[in-house]
Amino acid sequence: MHIESATDGCSVAVSEEGQLLFHKEDHTEHNNAVTLGVFVDEALSLIDSRGLEMTAVAVSEGPGSYTGLRIGVSMAKGICYSRNAGLIAVPTLKLLCVPLLLNEELPDDALLCPMIDARRMEVYSAIYDRGLAVVRETRADIVDENTYRLYLDSHVVYFLGNGSGKCRQSIAHPNARFVEDCRPLARWMFPLAERSVSDGVYADVAYFEPFYLKDFIAVKPKRLI
Repeated sequence: MHIESATDGCSVAVSEEGQLLFHKEDHTEHNNAVTLGVFVDEALSLIDSRGLEMTAVAVSEGPGSYTGLRIGVSMAKGICYSRNAGLIAVPTLKLLCVPLLLNEELPDDALLCPMIDARRMEVYSAIYDRGLAVVRETRADIVDENTYRLYLDSHVVYFLGNGSGKCRQSIAHPNARFVEDCRPLARWMFPLAERSVSDGVYADVAYFEPFYLKDFIAVKPKRLI
């Protein structure tokens, strides 16, 4: 099972061996507490009706809203305890990149910069290569024309997520590409979750805590000479 509730709205999915069996999503803001439980109940009913074995629950680990992450992670932990399943933590910013990688042809040396919106010109972002290896760790950025200049001067960089739109005017570099309407959804989790299962990478159900937006400090861009 896959659970996503890090940003506005929430979604739940069920997959088996790379095949999506169930997916529900709701983009209503501040409705996670009600809707997520309904979606999870429907997903569990499907799993039980088909006699499927639940081996793991994947949950979006942030960065994201405090309330949304608490609801999603608490629900994922409860399912893991009740079903004796493993817990997989999926970075929300990495999750944002999956649909782009699956549906678009990108240059070999392209970089991806998923962004989650914050106040004013602040975003929470990371930078990945096409294989989703971390080029720059997650942090809060105050965006101006030089924030990502180091990467843009040598790579085509794809900016995506709900923080990218407000950065379009500030980032005018010719190597900048902006991807519209890109959301972190549970149905895109399965490639990342299955990689974790294959590698034997699980979170500790008892002690796992998500990354909240408040955990990051904004970094002002350095002036380039």
